[in-house]
Amino acid sequence: MLSKVEKLLKEQQRVAYVDLAKSEVEKENGNELFRKGDYPAAVRHYSEAIRRNPDDAKIYSNRAACYTKLAEFNLGLKDCDECIRLEPNFVKGYVRKGKIHQGLKQFSQAQNAYQKAIDIDANCQDAATGFRECIMSMNSDPEEVRKRAMADPEVQQIIKDPAMRVILEQMQTDPRALQE
Repeated sequence: MLSKVEKLLKEQQRVAYVDLAKSEVEKENGNELFRKGDYPAAVRHYSEAIRRNPDDAKIYSNRAACYTKLAEFNLGLKDCDECIRLEPNFVKGYVRKGKIHQGLKQFSQAQNAYQKAIDIDANCQDAATGFRECIMSMNSDPEEVRKRAMADPEVQQIIKDPAMRVILEQMQTDPRALQE
């Protein structure tokens, strides 16, 4: 019973703490610090702005940008996800999510995020550029090419074929055998 009362009291305190005007001031302070390159201080102001207005997707997006600059990619992804949950048509949330996945070399997830941004706004240059960069990165990274090939149902069928398996193994051990 006490835990229910404590939870109710905490929720009332949280709601009482919400103040849109103070949130806007904190957000502007965060923006100014971001422009100056003081990302840790900007994160503190954006965090306070979120406590004052937990329903503003743009603040989560701004804090995600700070986390990206600080290479705190997992925290940035959490903020992007919250931003998108709050405002599913906010293009910048998807673009920032794409940039974070790119930073983590998770090109297919980045490509998905950029595609969602493009679906919302076909003229978004940041999303189009990020999407193209992902394609180029995926095609230049041998490990990524191998992963995509292994996920392809046609490739999986070929690998299951015993005759093809023998040929592939022979190619790996003696590449000249292919010429015979």
